[in-house]
This record gives sequence, C-alpha cells and structure tokens, in this order.
Amino acid sequence: MRSTLSPTFTSSKMKSFFTLMAECSNHFVNYLKKFDSKSKVSLELKDAFTRYANDVIATCAFGITCNSLKDRNNEFYLMGKEATKFSGIQNLKFLGYTLCPGIMKLLNIKFLSRSVDRFFRNIIKEALAIRKQQNIVRPDMINLLMEAQKNRENVDNGNKISLSDEDITAQALIFFLAGFDTVASAMTFLIYELAINQDIQKKLYGEICTTCEEHAGKINYDIVTSMTYLDSVLSESLRLHSNVPFFDRKCTRPYTIEPVNPSERPLYLEKGTVIWIPTCALHHDEQYFPNPKRFDPERFSESNKQNIRPGAYIPFGLGPRRCIGSRFALLEMKLIIIQLLQHFEIVPDVKTAIPLKPDITSFNGLPSEGVWVAFQPRVI
Repeated sequence: MRSTLSPTFTSSKMKSFFTLMAECSNHFVNYLKKFDSKSKVSLELKDAFTRYANDVIATCAFGITCNSLKDRNNEFYLMGKEATKFSGIQNLKFLGYTLCPGIMKLLNIKFLSRSVDRFFRNIIKEALAIRKQQNIVRPDMINLLMEAQKNRENVDNGNKISLSDEDITAQALIFFLAGFDTVASAMTFLIYELAINQDIQKKLYGEICTTCEEHAGKINYDIVTSMTYLDSVLSESLRLHSNVPFFDRKCTRPYTIEPVNPSERPLYLEKGTVIWIPTCALHHDEQYFPNPKRFDPERFSESNKQNIRPGAYIPFGLGPRRCIGSRFALLEMKLIIIQLLQHFEIVPDVKTAIPLKPDITSFNGLPSEGVWVAFQPRVI
C-alpha cells in the first residue's frame, strides 16, 4: 500500500495540490480581511487552523469544497472534529488499538463512531461512483488512487495486489486523521512563536517580500519551497513543539541499550519488540540542541543544520516508515504563513499567554483555554 501511495506525494503531485491549497488559504485571509481594515483581529488559533486544515484535506483528499470559517457548522468539519477528538473514551480506544489491536478487534470495539464511519464511507462511495460514471478528473487524492486502481495491479514480492474501493476509503480517511489535528496544532504553535518573537517575524516577512518581488508577485510550489528562512522557522517550531509526542517502531534484530549512568541497568530488546521513541525528549535534549527551550530558527540554517545529529530531529518520524505526507503538510503550512504575513502583522493580544501553559490532559499539549494572538492589517 505504501508503494502504491508514495507517487501521490511526489513534487509533481504537490504542484497539482498547490492550486487547491491556495484556494483554502485565500479563504482564510479573506475571512480576516472582512473585519475593519484598520483594526486588529483577535483570533483563537487552534479553532481557526483546524478549520483551515479541514478545508485543505476536504478538497485535496475527498474532492469536497468547504469554507469552514464562513460556514462554521458544515457537516464535513463537524464529523472531522468528532473523528479526531482525542479525549476521554477516545483516548482509551487509541491506547487499546496501539497496545493490543487484536483484542480490540476480537471485542469488536470500533475506533470511530457509527455516524462518523457511515459519513466518510458514503462520501467516498458517492465520489467514486460519480467520477466513474461521468469520467470526472480532479487533481486530488481520490483521483490518484483511482488511477492506481485502474491502470495496474500492484506487484509486491511477486504477489498481485488489487486496490479496492474499501482500500481507497481507508487511505483517504487515514490521510484525514493524520493531517487534521496535527497540522492545526503545528500551525497554532508556529503563529504563536512569530507573535512573541517579532524579530524573527520581521526577518521572515523580509524573505517573503524579497522572494515575491523577484518573481513579479507570483507564488507557486517552486517559489514556496525555495524560501530557506521560512523552512528554518517551520523546522524550529516543529522541534520546539513536537507535533507527535512519540512514534513506534519494531525491532528487526536483538539489541542492547547500554547504561549511561551507574544507577542504570542494560536494557535488552528482543527481535519483534515494539518500542516507543519519545520525540519531545530528543528535541529538547541539550546535547543535541543547546538551550533547547529557545526558539531559534538559525539552528536549521544552511550552515548549521548539517551539525544536527542524524536521528535527533524527527518531527515526521524516520526511516522507510517516515510520514508519507510530510511534503503535503509542510506545503500546506508554508503557504498559509506566506499569505498571512503578506497581509498582516502578527502581534500578541491581551489574551495571549506568555509562556503557554499546556493542558496536561491534551494529546497536542495546547492550553485548554486556547491560544490567542492578534492580526494587524499591514499598511501597503
């Protein structure tokens, strides 16, 4: 399945997604512009970027156009929020499927509610039927999966693997679950850091202005990915605020973790053991990142990033099972950052908490009261 989906996230396919993403970022900017053009707009970031991430995935993966900032209670957004609500019983289900998926299946405990499951199944079923009947082609994930289904039977280790409608539904939903809350949380932390670090924001704004001037004000995939300081700022935010607190891997051979301190004992790992690797612990370790709590994009400058120890920076995991959608997520975030800074200066608000106080019951580490900043329209 991974080999089938990998071509979906190549640079050429990202260029196809770019136009769809740009429409969503335009909706976001226009939403802020509708307020008084001279007044600051106070905004709770997590809610706003959850809606942006919802719209991007809806159009790029499901072929559905939403404007969740305008139509705040559209069904796709409400179902998405319920599907990604990691609290209470949902947290227990997540833990159960992580630790003992066989038992969860045996007990017939579903991860999603019936209403959410039915909603997404019906969306994909209808989309596939309409596109096949009317020969509709759209540059989104469903179309790419349909091409893979139609053009070839995938061969893996000599075995023919067909791609069913059920497979397409599953992959589209996994794409949604993986990119809904994670991207929204990452954007929330990044905008917050820009608001409280005005010098970094000004330098980033300068790069955006210079790059746009060099290309006659045009923005496309190649221009977005060419901005090196933007990449450094985003990388540092993902380091400081780890999007996923851990990722899991299975040992392929026996291994011993030797003790470092006298009080420790060797830890023996047998082949097949599943281990959890704590992203935050690595990203906040002083031996890899001096003064780790400081927001410093220069760590990832062209001259400095080569000094980062391999394996110490893992916002999207590592190795052959690295997040397949990392390019998609990075493009989605970079595009909205460029558009926002072109039109607004991001500043602290009276509700802005400095520093943030994370909710210890939250999966993403965000405060329960939200993250507030203000957007001041630029005088052009």
